[in-house]
Amino acid sequence: MVTAAACNRVDDCVFIVSCLGFIVTLHYLLSLSAWIFRTCFRSEKNLIRTYGSWAVVTGATDGIGKAFACQLAERGLNLILVSRTLQKLEAVAREIKAKNPKARVKVVAMDFACGDLSEGLRRVEKASEGLDVGLLVNNVGVTYPKAMFFDEVEESVWMKIVRVNVEGTTKVTKCVLRGMLERRKGAIVNIGSGAAAVLPSHPLFTVYAATKAYVEQFSRSLYVEYRQYGIHVQCQVPLYVATKMVSKVAFIEKDSVFIPTAEAYARAAIAEIGYKPKSIPYWAHSVQGFFAHCIPNSLLDAWRFSIGVRRRNNHKSFTSDVKSTFSGHVKAIK
Repeated sequence: MVTAAACNRVDDCVFIVSCLGFIVTLHYLLSLSAWIFRTCFRSEKNLIRTYGSWAVVTGATDGIGKAFACQLAERGLNLILVSRTLQKLEAVAREIKAKNPKARVKVVAMDFACGDLSEGLRRVEKASEGLDVGLLVNNVGVTYPKAMFFDEVEESVWMKIVRVNVEGTTKVTKCVLRGMLERRKGAIVNIGSGAAAVLPSHPLFTVYAATKAYVEQFSRSLYVEYRQYGIHVQCQVPLYVATKMVSKVAFIEKDSVFIPTAEAYARAAIAEIGYKPKSIPYWAHSVQGFFAHCIPNSLLDAWRFSIGVRRRNNHKSFTSDVKSTFSGHVKAIK
């Protein structure tokens, strides 16, 4: 016979499990409510009033960086655009001023892949001297030219990635941070990657993922250090965005629900500035991130590895086809 004590123990276990289930359900409902509020109802900060009238944007001639610059100008900010090629910078500056005649735009040519960044940093300091620089968008970044196992990556390639993604981001941040400290206000946005913040690994793009993990930890630590001085540091985490870099390495040709245009991503990203220390700004990316955290890491590792190997093989096949076609043309000409 079942004793009363045994029944009581069963009832206690059921009660405890029910309480835990209620707490977990409540947690997810509150998280969902907060996400809906952030995505649909929360207004973006007035960047000029909160931080300052000038913004520095690196990697500003294409993709996310250019989209950031254009939309910041639409919000009334003046810009210091930093990128490698002066002609492209001047073209973007003309495009921005044509759409926003009141915007002031300065350009600074700086090759983040070169060994010595000191001259470029001096030009950034000179361009921002005496200006109310309240926002820095560290967008500049590079990845592998194709999917590769680590032993296949030339030292010059991975050193370039480290130099641009780590050294460039760190030194530009320190350069702009000085003025923000003097004014006791500012916002720094560092562009991370789902390769480090969402996925447990990113095989065949290992060094790129490692540099973005640095960006995430760098941003979080700076956030803790400088929030007491009115400076908000944030790591923004995009997944795939329809840019030239993504198209080249991931064979993604057009945007979709889960792959926004650079313009759509930048709109969502600007709305997140000044809120959390880490953010996945685009709504569909945050949905992907939620489900990724529900899947065991071992399965995600296997999935990402299979994708990396497939892209590596596809690139080899594409390269072979191009070489064959080129050889055929040469023979025909002869």
